[in-house]
Amino acid sequence: MTTQSDTSHQGGASPSGGAELSWGPPSSTALQEPGAPPTAAPRSGEPKQPFFHRVWRGRPEDPRWVRPAFLALLVATGLLYLYNLSASGYANSFYSAAVQAGSQSWKALFFGSLDSANAITVDKPPASLWPMALSVRIFGLNSWAILVPEVLMGVATVGVLYGALRRRFSPAAGLIAGAVLALTPVAALMFRFNNPDAMLALLMTVTIYCVVRALEDGRTKWLVRAGVAVGFAFLAKTLQAFLILPPLAVVYAVCAPVQLRKRFAQLGLSAVAMVVAGGWWVAVVELWPASSRPYIGGSQNNSFLELTFGYNGLGRINGDETGSVGGGGGGGTGQWGETGWNRMFNSEIGSQISWLLPAALILFVAGIVLTRKAKRTDLTRSSFLAWGGALLMTAIIFSYMAGIFHQYYTVALAPYIAAVVGMGATVLWEERSKIWASLTLAGAVTASAAWGYVLLNRTPTYLPWLKWLVLIGGLAGALGLIFTARLGRQLALAAVGLSFVASVAGPTAYTLSTVNTGHTGSIVTAGPAGASMMGGRGGPGGGGGMRGGFPGGGNTRGQNQPGGNGTTQQGGGMGQPPTGGTGGTGGFPGQNQQGNGNAQGQNQQGGMPGGGATGEGGMGGGGVGGLLNGATVSSAAKKLLETNAGDYTWAAAAIGSQNSASYQLATGKPVMAIGGFNGTDPSPTLAQFKKYVTDGKIHYFISGGSMGGGMGGGNSSSTTSTSSQISSWVTANFRKVTVGSATFYDLTQPTSS
Repeated sequence: MTTQSDTSHQGGASPSGGAELSWGPPSSTALQEPGAPPTAAPRSGEPKQPFFHRVWRGRPEDPRWVRPAFLALLVATGLLYLYNLSASGYANSFYSAAVQAGSQSWKALFFGSLDSANAITVDKPPASLWPMALSVRIFGLNSWAILVPEVLMGVATVGVLYGALRRRFSPAAGLIAGAVLALTPVAALMFRFNNPDAMLALLMTVTIYCVVRALEDGRTKWLVRAGVAVGFAFLAKTLQAFLILPPLAVVYAVCAPVQLRKRFAQLGLSAVAMVVAGGWWVAVVELWPASSRPYIGGSQNNSFLELTFGYNGLGRINGDETGSVGGGGGGGTGQWGETGWNRMFNSEIGSQISWLLPAALILFVAGIVLTRKAKRTDLTRSSFLAWGGALLMTAIIFSYMAGIFHQYYTVALAPYIAAVVGMGATVLWEERSKIWASLTLAGAVTASAAWGYVLLNRTPTYLPWLKWLVLIGGLAGALGLIFTARLGRQLALAAVGLSFVASVAGPTAYTLSTVNTGHTGSIVTAGPAGASMMGGRGGPGGGGGMRGGFPGGGNTRGQNQPGGNGTTQQGGGMGQPPTGGTGGTGGFPGQNQQGNGNAQGQNQQGGMPGGGATGEGGMGGGGVGGLLNGATVSSAAKKLLETNAGDYTWAAAAIGSQNSASYQLATGKPVMAIGGFNGTDPSPTLAQFKKYVTDGKIHYFISGGSMGGGMGGGNSSSTTSTSSQISSWVTANFRKVTVGSATFYDLTQPTSS
């Protein structure tokens, strides 16, 4: 930190007069004027070191431990995230099916189609699918080929975060931040899962890194690179990429070390770069003739722009999501959980992300106070404002958005929390001779220990002794930090170590529980059973079901739900996505089996409308997938669909993408997802489907499936009727084929013949 009155921590000297407990100088030019960029001093005449020596040694001015410690952090993160990776199988079969399609068809890769015959796309842009699809092209379709790219994104995010903080603050700041990020439960979940959130978190971290680099000396190229990163992030998860733009734009406009006119011109160039980086794909899709490209999944009018600003945009904020399976947080509560200032701390979200959130908020305020007298261009304050502003903006939006919200969305907060903790801890440590700084640092540790105790106490049967170690250890460490300037080296190091261990012990335990369990389905949560209770009991591999008895993700969540009596089970493995049991009256969960992943019911009263044959009711019976997870595909069913599959464009068609994805992944053949993810998209129409059948392009229709009739927020009557019309027409006109507990209709065998 550089202020008008104090530059001690940048030089690496201890406020108490000794340097032995310093975090280390951030660079050889640490004692520059405020806001000046840290640049390496030229060393003319020195021989260039071999590449591997430079990789291992790092910067010549760094202590010898710095680069080995950084490399160890990356390796440890990679090994942690790779551990037991294949237990998740295909993870989210919705995206895995699109990955498989992209590995077979370049057109499907470009558009993000759910099948290689390009019937319909996923309900997101395709950038997050591209690395996985290319990996599968090289290594074949398997769990590791799909998920290892996500792990690499996690390791890269840790590396970028370290680089951002090490450059301006110190190696210790970067190491602390990297470790906090790697040990955040929801980060360990999503960097081992195939949803778009891993790529989004990486690109958001890159964006802030580039903005802070631009703030060093006002170089335009770094702000343009930030715009490019945001543009590609848009192609991963649309408008969520824009959440951090307001605070970053304001920080640059106010704090950049160039004239005001140039600042706004640079922001304009960055905006142009963002539009180009994210808009080229949108332009191609919108200009491409709709008749020769797949239908845009999640939209009601086959428009990506409609999808962006509706279902995936403002609908997420206000809950008005046409084609959704339910939104609405009206009145502060809804099917996606309670909204409000404490949402990030409640029983549904808290254990995923909030372990160090109280400490981050304390340290953010402390960083701003510490730099209050610095000049406008002070880079330390700008760094706090950039990372802290991104944290506050994202947390506020997440807390009050009334539309679809899942616990795993909070992985976006993990890099911001980690950065603020790393920055705040090190700058306060360098100021520890001042009583307010040592008290604030101790207060942050106390808050972490106390909140860790609360979160651990929410799962009282999980490591019941840990909460007491966290609380007692944290309080003891905080007490030591208050007097650390007066303690000897050994005691001071003990206080620092104890404080850090107590702060991360809780999230580390939840992270280890997360990586030790497979996760499948569309809604997944981190931690042990019961860690997240969105409408029911949590469980390994799963995500909370929606309020009112909706199905969960990788696990069945039925306890304490109206009409539900399901039990927690571990999600299914690779190639055999979990299926559900028989539902009871008025609710989803029923008799669950090992590997259950979504609750289904046949002939239920008050159950969800299905897309199956008249009289089958429920969400489909026996082996048929539901809304949030896939179906178990028997060997007999697999053989049936593979027979003569090459003679057809689609081996089969099924209502809802989770159902179709299971059969596609099992057979390797294209399976049409009628109605997209929810079964509520108006594609194909009944007339289109009839033409496909007449032209001999589809062999089988798979009975049952996802929502079909639909019950989502804002669904139109035409949307509701599309998949059910197709289902009724098929069941009335084609021969029924039963294979085990699964029902198919042979579209080449009309019943009239």
